[in-house]
Amino acid sequence: MSSRQPNGIEKLGLHDIGRVFYNISYDELQAHEVNKGEVKLSTSGTAMCDTGVFTGRSPKDKYFVDQSPSNQHISWGNVNKPVKKEIFNELLALSKEQLSGKNIYIVDAYAGSSPASRRKIRFVSEIAWQAHFVTNMFIRPSEEELETFVPDFVMYNACKTVNEKFEEHGLRSKVFAIFNIEENTAIIGGTWYGGEMKKGIFSMMNYWLPLEGKMAMHCSANVGKENDVCLFFGLSGTGKTTLSTDPHRALIGDDEHGWDEHGVFNFEGGCYAKVIDLNPKNEPEIYAAIRKNALLENVVYDEYGYVDYSDSSKTENTRVSYPIEHIDNHKKDLMAGHPSNIIFLTADAFGVLPPVSKLTKEQAMYYFLSGYTAKVAGTELGITEPVATFSACFGEAFLPLHPTKYAKLLGEKIDDHDVHVYLVNTGWTGGPYGVGKRMSIKDTRACIDGILNGSIRDAEFEVLDIFNLSIPKSLKGVADSSILNPRNTWEKTEEYDETLERLAAMFIENFHRYDESGSEFNYSDAGPKL
Repeated sequence: MSSRQPNGIEKLGLHDIGRVFYNISYDELQAHEVNKGEVKLSTSGTAMCDTGVFTGRSPKDKYFVDQSPSNQHISWGNVNKPVKKEIFNELLALSKEQLSGKNIYIVDAYAGSSPASRRKIRFVSEIAWQAHFVTNMFIRPSEEELETFVPDFVMYNACKTVNEKFEEHGLRSKVFAIFNIEENTAIIGGTWYGGEMKKGIFSMMNYWLPLEGKMAMHCSANVGKENDVCLFFGLSGTGKTTLSTDPHRALIGDDEHGWDEHGVFNFEGGCYAKVIDLNPKNEPEIYAAIRKNALLENVVYDEYGYVDYSDSSKTENTRVSYPIEHIDNHKKDLMAGHPSNIIFLTADAFGVLPPVSKLTKEQAMYYFLSGYTAKVAGTELGITEPVATFSACFGEAFLPLHPTKYAKLLGEKIDDHDVHVYLVNTGWTGGPYGVGKRMSIKDTRACIDGILNGSIRDAEFEVLDIFNLSIPKSLKGVADSSILNPRNTWEKTEEYDETLERLAAMFIENFHRYDESGSEFNYSDAGPKL
């Protein structure tokens, strides 16, 4: 183990620290995890941890300190809630006390592979697997870079402490994730979920970069042999990770990217994939990435360490984080040029959107600001009902600024670089969830291939009623061309028409949120019309 200590450790404000385990190796991390009883090992040698009561983020417990000048930029509301500086200081002291008097783990890493746009982040924790998680998920500096590493931002993960005074503070619960932009500090308490660290830094990148005229995006990205870059925007469950992991294209990253004057770059140094119902046939690259140095979360396994990926008894949100090096065909520097194509992914559980549509610039702005997918509600007496979800820019939970700030940047970049934009439905066909079936990965891949090789632009198109989407009449690789127009796949076309109108009404109602955003973002005409 290296005897190197982090620069400026005295500035952390901790006292009576035991040993500081600083950017330790994967072998050392696993030894700590196992010896402390934090993990079990799977049959593939992968560490498996449980994240406690919280198996996902706690977005309602996320706050920003209300102070100048950041409070002039933040879009306050249900996503970005203010907290007084005095309360932050009190909880910072509580967090520091929790982390004092014991051995701690410090991980220094980069957020952002582009030297022109990256930030230096320091993570402080007392949990070995949390150090493992951020080692997987962020970009690891070289030994030489660590010699002069001084963090731009520090995140204290005091997961073992809780805020007993939350009611007095006017907060929602004992859990807190609070960001002090002016002091470049964040604190986490009451939740062990590792994704709070990942998405917390993503939120900060979504604050910093747009103010510099750079795009921050909730998307995956890959690049072909001709240096053609494609971005895949989409909410959880739409296929963002699966579809960007392509044996014929180099993976830039699976979740979070920036777009600056040099091109597209990954914010992270690893991947974070859902593993519920993971199948090696459908997702061979992800399945193969689950090996030593990866970290499985909340999976169910037997006494021998055999994982049952179909078991959701702990959570539907079972996950694996792994260093991007576990994907053989990845872009080594995690950067590439400007995109040729952008794909918006939706899992439409209503079963009425086409497998693929070509968007105009105005439609691209509309669907970006809408950020639509549909989730499936729980089953009651055998009846299921899709639930429409609209998340601006396909990542509203992580946007400190108003969504139109990001949309304006995207529109400028689409114009500057002549980018083609498409909407791809990875959801249901032949009827809604419970009646129809999930779009086959083979057909979705064929649609993606048509976009990437450009053949879709030579197709003959027809227009989908109400939504006015341009859909190809045929595509190479799609054996049954009739599925390209979803109306053809429903047994009762009148039910299709009714459902299409119902979904259109949801889009229209959601987009009213931008009515006060000014004429610059009056893109409602590019959406569905009833």
